Amino acid sequence: MSNDWWSSISGLGQRHSQEADVPEQDETITSSLEAESVIVVSNRQPYRHRFESTADGEKSVAVDRPTGGLTAGLDPVMQRLNGTWIAWGDGDADRTVSNSDGQVRVPPEEPTYTLQRVWLSEADVAAYYYGYSNQALWPLCHVSLENTQFDIQQYRRYRAVNETFAETIVEHTTSESVIWFQDYHLACAPGMVREQCGDEQFLLHFWHIPWPTVPVFRICPQARALLKGLLGNDLIGFHVSEYCRNFCNCVSELLEDSSVDVAAGEITYNGRTTAVRAYPMGVDAERIKRRSLNVAESAWRTFKADWGIDPDVRLVLGVDRLDYTKGIPERLRSLERLWEERPRWRGRFTYVQKGSESRSQIEAYQQLQQTVREISARINERFGTDEWQPVVLIDAALSREQLSGLYRYSDVALVTPLRDGMNLVAQEYVAAQVDDDGVLILSELAGSHEQLGDAVLSINPYDISGQADAIERALTMPEAERRHRCRRLRRSVHENDLTAWLEDVFSTVSDCKSDKT
Repeated sequence: MSNDWWSSISGLGQRHSQEADVPEQDETITSSLEAESVIVVSNRQPYRHRFESTADGEKSVAVDRPTGGLTAGLDPVMQRLNGTWIAWGDGDADRTVSNSDGQVRVPPEEPTYTLQRVWLSEADVAAYYYGYSNQALWPLCHVSLENTQFDIQQYRRYRAVNETFAETIVEHTTSESVIWFQDYHLACAPGMVREQCGDEQFLLHFWHIPWPTVPVFRICPQARALLKGLLGNDLIGFHVSEYCRNFCNCVSELLEDSSVDVAAGEITYNGRTTAVRAYPMGVDAERIKRRSLNVAESAWRTFKADWGIDPDVRLVLGVDRLDYTKGIPERLRSLERLWEERPRWRGRFTYVQKGSESRSQIEAYQQLQQTVREISARINERFGTDEWQPVVLIDAALSREQLSGLYRYSDVALVTPLRDGMNLVAQEYVAAQVDDDGVLILSELAGSHEQLGDAVLSINPYDISGQADAIERALTMPEAERRHRCRRLRRSVHENDLTAWLEDVFSTVSDCKSDKT
């Protein structure tokens, strides 16, 4: 799975050794697939084994478990279906616990399905993951063209790794298999599997990041090859309808032999039909609610004291990976403008940026991380006092309780990406608002805005003054309005949660399989 949504939905990079909470699954999901051989294919794995040192200096094996989002949602489904999950084995103890074929049964305490690991070399990871996936496809799809690099050697390695995944899939495939690919790391693999297996298996792919318009996507020298690879699928899912239209239009413009019905979301190519559908992904809202209710105000006061946050000021929150698509510098500049032009707000609230470094091997990420530190330091120097620090950066791993406390007790959340496939942090914040008094400021360019837009304060992330105005409006919003907006948001997030998303996807799989036969 893409590292961006993996990190955001698993507590921003922190992985836990203790048993994770998992959502309760509706029987509809598993009952519709009981007769199938379900294979999930992703870059990241659901269980990761690593060595850790014991108190006496010996090494033991610890397990990083799924802690949220799709991974935690699919894990219990796979446990019921006895399926196979194919992923890159990136843990330093993975080989130790796997058999000679790279397999291990999971979960460790009560194994019910097979985790099949794919071994990648350092050169593979450098070119396939840090290279083509995250310096070509990621910035291209987020329309960050200044950070986009197309290296033919990296693309060849990307295809080679996709072929490795495809060969592994074929080894586990039966005529009844449902094969579910995850994200942009595996765009070529569906076509490769289809070439080897024919038309018996059902292939679907969920693309977790945006899909750009035709003028942007055609910049990619490998655009046609990527489209052909993806059209090996019977079903392709995106978060919102805009990305579906963009994908269909790209196929129509770039593949001459294709027949595309954009309105119906159907593409015919090489004699095969691929359905394209929008499935707005949700979070496990009930689990987040329960966790938030368990955070006492005393624990929250302790947390504020530990981080030097004045107990009497209000708190505005940002929770992100430190990625150039998240709009963090623009967000900080809007706060700086607010404190500069409206000095009455100095000393009245603190901005907390919970961030985790990501992809630091890539220069664009190094520059972004440095920029965030520099702007934060400048703001604190300009406006800070002995009693009050305007911006608090938290890059340390937080416990679930601490992150839940941040969500619950923050007065305002800023979710302001320049472009985002969905952004589950917005939904996590809403689900944690058990007191119905938080205000969500949300970028119009986040996929989640389509679902949540009516009850949030919408902003253009490039409009620095507009963001400053929205922060002030959030902090001065009457209590009745705050509660009304928050209740509407919570209702939407609970009704469209992770289980509903999974049911929607697998319901379409059943329908498409019926049409196919």
